[in-house]
Amino acid sequence: MRNVLITGGAGFIGSHVADRLHARGDHVLVIDNYATGRRDNLRPSANLTVVEGTIVDGALVNRLFDDFKPECVIHAAASYKDPHGWAEDARTNVVGTVNVVQACERTKMGRLVYFQTALCYGLHPLEQPITLDHPLRPYESSYAISKTAGENYINLGSVDFVSFRLANAYGPRNMSGPLPTFFDRLTKNKKCFVVDTRRDFIYIADLVEVVLKAVDGAGRRGAYHVSSGTDYSIKDLFDETTKALNIRLNEPVEVRPRNPDDAFTILLDPSKTNQDFDWKVTTPLGVGIRDAVRYYQEFGITETYTHLKALHAQQ
Repeated sequence: MRNVLITGGAGFIGSHVADRLHARGDHVLVIDNYATGRRDNLRPSANLTVVEGTIVDGALVNRLFDDFKPECVIHAAASYKDPHGWAEDARTNVVGTVNVVQACERTKMGRLVYFQTALCYGLHPLEQPITLDHPLRPYESSYAISKTAGENYINLGSVDFVSFRLANAYGPRNMSGPLPTFFDRLTKNKKCFVVDTRRDFIYIADLVEVVLKAVDGAGRRGAYHVSSGTDYSIKDLFDETTKALNIRLNEPVEVRPRNPDDAFTILLDPSKTNQDFDWKVTTPLGVGIRDAVRYYQEFGITETYTHLKALHAQQ
């Protein structure tokens, strides 16, 4: 039984981690400002405490650390909803991360788990699959720039940490990326298109499994890839969505060429993670999409997000 603090714990990834931790008996403290998190993502529990606030507030962060005394911190809070929101990205993803790291150091907290974007390698990776030796080139989005700066500050400190550089996570509660957009448009009888790109998708339950292993001490200080090691076309994702919705289209979905600033594929090599964590992805894409669709049908989609300008402009 541990005291685990989760920043952004009402968001997609954070809330799933919180569910698993307090279900197994850990005491969980969540801080979230609900910029992208949802209040209905967390159900009341005797060993779950939720604080509405922002990690940009250093005094609040320090007070929570002093009062709760976390043994592990899951740092899932991030600003990503607006590709033009540079200032908020810098405040949350850089200053907020600094606040968390320095509170961890001051209180001698045990381990920090961080989530980094695969866009830290840029939209034109130099190799496929991308290894952990690939240079960091987070120049195409404010989100990637600020998340990479946060990772650098974590590495600069003395805290034991694991930074999970993520493939495209999907599943129930996810409100970013193509899947919720496809669901929203298909259920409103709006025309869809897919871009001729491929991505490495990871189902949220598989991601949570490796996070729990990190909480329990697996892995060494530094960065890891969390990915399936397999890429799928965006059309594959679309086809599985129509299948889950039991929709038959009158004509094939339009496939558009990708924008010049968009990578054909971003495929991460998870071999180090497979070995150090004794972990691998087990959920088939179709099963994960079916579960996500069931969630969208029950809870609805109020807003979707993207941190890339090219995607932000799509209609």
